Order: sequence, then C-alpha cells, then structure tokens
Amino acid sequence: MARTAPRLGWYGDDFTGATDTLASLAELGFRTLLFLRIPNEAQLAAAGPLDALGIAGATRAMPPDAMARELDPAGRFFAGLGIDILHYKCCSTFDSAPHVGSIGAAVATLRPHFRNPFLPIVGGQPNLGRYCLFGTLFASAGSGGAIHRIDRHPTMSAHPVTPMGEADLRLHLAAQGLPSIASLDYRAYAEADADAALEARLVARPDAVLLDVSRTEDLPAIGRLIWRHASAGPLLMVGPSGAAQALAAAWPGEVAAGSATSAGAARRSGPLLALVGSLSPVTRAQVEASPLPRIDIDPHRLLAEPGHAEALAREAIASLAGGKDVMLVTAQPSGPPVAAERIAAATAALARAILAGAQVGRLVVAGGDTSSLAVKALDLWGLSYRAALVPGAPLCRGHSDDPRLDGIEIVLKGGQMGPPDFFEMVRRA
Repeated sequence: MARTAPRLGWYGDDFTGATDTLASLAELGFRTLLFLRIPNEAQLAAAGPLDALGIAGATRAMPPDAMARELDPAGRFFAGLGIDILHYKCCSTFDSAPHVGSIGAAVATLRPHFRNPFLPIVGGQPNLGRYCLFGTLFASAGSGGAIHRIDRHPTMSAHPVTPMGEADLRLHLAAQGLPSIASLDYRAYAEADADAALEARLVARPDAVLLDVSRTEDLPAIGRLIWRHASAGPLLMVGPSGAAQALAAAWPGEVAAGSATSAGAARRSGPLLALVGSLSPVTRAQVEASPLPRIDIDPHRLLAEPGHAEALAREAIASLAGGKDVMLVTAQPSGPPVAAERIAAATAALARAILAGAQVGRLVVAGGDTSSLAVKALDLWGLSYRAALVPGAPLCRGHSDDPRLDGIEIVLKGGQMGPPDFFEMVRRA
C-alpha cells in the first residue's frame, strides 16, 4: 500500500523561520504546506497529500512553561500523523536562553513523543551564511556580509532579548538543559564509514549529537545519517532549515510529482503593506533605502495611547484605499525601557486593524517576533509557497476562510535577511 502520511513534520519556533523551511522543501519539489496552528480535519483535507507538513509557532519568544503548553499538543499531533522525523526548527543563529526560547525546554517537551534515542542537532545553514565547525557557530552579518563567530557577531552578540555570549553550541545548549552533547565534526563525512564515526559518539549515550555543517556539500551526508537512524523509530531533530535541506538531499524513496504550491496563481490585486518591527541594523538600512511611503510608529505612544493606534490605522487605511503602498516602521524606543514582546503584540494588533479596513495585495513583515504575532493575529490557517525571493524570506500565499484574506501574498523577514533593496524587491516581485 502506498504511504499517505507525511514523512517529515516541522515546528517553527517563529514564523519567519517556518516559512524558510517551507521554501527549502517546496523549491525542491516536495509537497508541503505550513499551518499556522494545529490543523483540523477539513484543513488537512484541503491541503491534499503532503510529503512534509509544518506548524508555525512563536516559542522563540516564550518562557519554558509556556513553551511546554504550546509544544506538547503539537508533539502529540505530529506523532499521531505517523511521521518519521519531527524537526524542531530553531533560528539559524541558535539565539535562545534558559529563560526564553529555550531549545532544551523544547526538547524536553517533544522528546517523549519521539523516543528514538538519537537526537541530531544540525548546526548550520550555508545558504544563509551559517556554519558550524568543531561545534562552534559562525554567521554572516547581513546578506553576503563578513563571517563572525556568533559571540562576536555585531547584531547577535547584542540581541535585545537573547544575546549570544557563547559560540560553542555544546556549552550554549548545556545551559538550557542538554548537558551531554557529543560532536561529529565535518571531517567525518568524508570517511569511508561515517556511520561508524557516529556510532562511536553514541556509545556514551549523549543527550544529543551536534553535527557540523561546513558547506552545502555536507548536507547529503548528514541527511543519510539521520534517515538511517529514523528507520529504527520516529525521531526528533533540532536545527535551522539546513536540517530540512539535509533530509531533502537524502530523501528515501521517490517524491510524488507535483507540489503543494501556489506558484501558478495570479497575483492578488491591491497595494503593499510593510510592517517593520525589527531593530536590526540590516533591516534599518533596508528601510532607509526604500522609496515606500513611510509612517513612523512611536512605541511608547502605541502602548500608552489607544487613540494613537487608531490614528495610525486610519492614516494607513486611507493611503491603501487610494492604491498607495504603505510602510509602517516602529521607531527605536527612547526614554523608559519597553518590553519588546509588548511592542510586537501592539504592532500586530495594528496590522489586524489595518487589514480589516483595507484591501491589501501583499503584506511584508520584518522582524521575527513581529512576524509571528502579526500573522497569528490574522484569520489565516495556512501558508503555501508562492515563489523564491531572497534566501530566508520567500513569497508565500495565505489561506483563510475569510475571502478578504484568502490569497493574500505574504513575505516574512528576519532581521538579518535580505539585500539593501529588499523592500523594493518585494514590491516588484
């Protein structure tokens, strides 16, 4: 009997990363769809047969107890589907901490649903400039920028919520509840028996095995190692979209013709709405280079004055109704410090109000937490792949039971993603 269940499931710890995994698989011809919550039977039926199925979450911004409440039902759902591998998709820079976005807390919740003793952690994603060598993480600064050790990266070392102060991922994750992590360095992939090298690391029964990624050519070897262990029972895997790329490169068996994409659909009519919550220097430079009409958001007024949000919404709706593109930009907070998650939540509510009052053809959101909360605030149930745009930020199509939102085109961008003319690229695409 032909297999009908997806072989691969993934849970994205934020929406931007979840869409990157969607694109990584769809661009290789895999039938895949990203749900924005655990789907019901009708939504699963609407998706049709899938090779891989994702759920977008926001655990990167949650404390451990909230993560557990979110992830336990997701783990139960994926296990019930009968998938071979569940990929906990974390950010490619692994920015996380014991108190927020803890990867160790995610593993503790999901692993009881996937009891295979082998837990691979894929350490890099070369197409985004993320590399892991001898357990140490390196990342580029912006698209095509200089490569830095992650604890010396100009942005990630000073991240406002989860600054990366340790480049050795074994030590970084040990602080989050994974004290025993073995390392398989990239040289093993060229050995005649890479399986034997891995088995030697597993003798001591580590909590996990960190797999180096030095270049794109490492990915097929990594994928073969993981799939072989999955034959012994469903397993949990951790890593950025590079992990999904590795599995796709070594996919066991054939992939059915056709993919669950909307690449052939006509572009939805309506202007573009851009929502910028990221404070990354890369994103701020992209904002300054953009010719899009701009509306600035004062975060203190947005939180303290209900009338301020209403005024911003009216201004944006009036411009969009006149067929003009609009960019809303959250300013750098001045004065008393404000929790980033409160600003992101208020900005998401503003986006919902604008989209309720104006027909928008394309929505682009910059910022990991802002993207997750903004899309969660909308009445969407899924995203399918539309087209390639830039690595890490594909063009997607929204699926909704609300005809005002069904078919809206969406681009979700992390702070570090994209070239200087990113917003103009989105407008023209």
